[in-house]
Amino acid sequence: MNIMQVEGALVCTSRIEGLKYTVFRLVRDELGKLQAATDPVGAKPGDWVFLTSGTAARYATGDYAVLTDLCICGVIDHWPPAAEAQG
Repeated sequence: MNIMQVEGALVCTSRIEGLKYTVFRLVRDELGKLQAATDPVGAKPGDWVFLTSGTAARYATGDYAVLTDLCICGVIDHWPPAAEAQG
């Protein structure tokens, strides 16, 4: 799983059938790379999210028939600072 920040919505009205009715978000990783991800949870721009990739992303959408390789699994409400997490 990866942690990324949602940059915004990705609107795609013409799509292949395998993408069905999915909602897309643009997410940015820690190096600044933008990627498109399916969003079954309703993340908003600015949210920090955790994502899964590969075959697990297809299962995470709730519909294995959706052709995706990156899926938002949840919105992060809080995580401890690095020093606190190391104990």
